[in-house]
Amino acid sequence: MSNEIITGAVVQAGSCLYDTKRTVQKFEDLIADAARLGAKLVVFPEGFIGGYPKGADFGARVGSRTPQGRDDYARYYASAITLDGSEVKRMSKAIAKANANVMVGVIERNGHTLYCTALYFAGDGTLMGKHRKLMPTAMERLIWGFGDGSTMAVQDMDIGKVGGLICWENYMPLARTHLYAQGVEFYCAPTVDDRPVWTPSMQHIAIEGRCFVLSAVQHMRRSDAPDDYVCADGDAPDTCLINGGSCIVSPFGELLAGPIFGEDVILTAELDKREITRGKYDLDTVGHYARPDVFSLSVNTKMQSVVEED
Repeated sequence: MSNEIITGAVVQAGSCLYDTKRTVQKFEDLIADAARLGAKLVVFPEGFIGGYPKGADFGARVGSRTPQGRDDYARYYASAITLDGSEVKRMSKAIAKANANVMVGVIERNGHTLYCTALYFAGDGTLMGKHRKLMPTAMERLIWGFGDGSTMAVQDMDIGKVGGLICWENYMPLARTHLYAQGVEFYCAPTVDDRPVWTPSMQHIAIEGRCFVLSAVQHMRRSDAPDDYVCADGDAPDTCLINGGSCIVSPFGELLAGPIFGEDVILTAELDKREITRGKYDLDTVGHYARPDVFSLSVNTKMQSVVEED
């Protein structure tokens, strides 16, 4: 096989909500499974480590919060990880053993604020970078902080340029354009959006950016959460909270794998980087198909801080 061709994988599975230790063990098992399938790039869903609390309201109403909701947040906070913590060390070790580049969604704890973050790991287990979600959606803004432009960098991995956006950030055309301008080749879209209409969005992005798109969606049932978890979506153990829909798409918008719904699965596909160049022959939205005399984009990549000392 040419070194221009790699095997990409998307992992469709759910967190063990509020049990981060068990979720990390699940991560270790799944990355080993992906490695056995020959994957050299593996994408995990949004919030896989730390969890996505689907159906929870954290006791919030307009103008009020409940004591139980504050307890729920404290429990969620305790499930989040820090980048210098033991969980990342375990993940790095498992990734090095698998010898695969990885993007994985985590809930990152920084001070007393949580962020929905995607971590990039090289095949030797080195943590290369992170992306914090710029725009949490709806109720997510109650429990997550906002990222900034300092974590928008595409990572230069041994397989090529890997970058991406989280969930509905992918509906932000200017954010996508910033990734295209950095030459993203493997565009990763971790999410919990399990709607069938997500797939055509991924196909559009692949065509627009002339890049491979790998979208990993959680598949989570009520039984993956504790018995005392208060969930608006139902309490029956087999209630599906997040239904999957992961897929892999070519630079021409062709579905190479998926979407698959309603089950845990690892999807793989051969990704031939020569297809990127073949696609950009007639469409390079930040090159020959751009009109900088008419349109331009300014991106603030400076880290934002509330307090700056002179």
